[in-house]
Amino acid sequence: MPANDEVDRIVDAWERERPDLDFAPLQVLSRVARLARHLERARRIAFTASELELWEFDVLSALRRAGDPYQLSPKALLQQTLVSSGTMTNRIDRLVERELVERKTDPNDGRGILVVMTERGRDRVDSAIALLLLGESELLDGLSSVERERLSGLLRKLSLDFD
Repeated sequence: MPANDEVDRIVDAWERERPDLDFAPLQVLSRVARLARHLERARRIAFTASELELWEFDVLSALRRAGDPYQLSPKALLQQTLVSSGTMTNRIDRLVERELVERKTDPNDGRGILVVMTERGRDRVDSAIALLLLGESELLDGLSSVERERLSGLLRKLSLDFD
């Protein structure tokens, strides 16, 4: 068993002060929150190095995952990024200004548009994901592949109720 961490110290203090309460949720979720801060730092480093904001990465990665020709309708982007249509319009405008995406008429619907990732956008998102995976791998260095799989499965089980 690993040495005590800050969460153990916090929980021990609470249990001493409030023995009438069950602090088991803190044992898990305080650690998740602390790890989330480290993950956020790794993401900030990867995105800054790739000259992207978090929201830019979200949109560009949705386009990249769509596969060649790296295009989606604004509606499909809304569904993948969970933002309002006004926010998505603003984001697309800003990405067009930065020459990371282009708007094109949908050949299957002359009234519709497609958001198409440019080569510059693809280079940025590819750089960001490579750096992000490097940073995230470092966060998991203390776990074996079996432990990573087990943790992934447990987190998946927990998150299914929220997705």
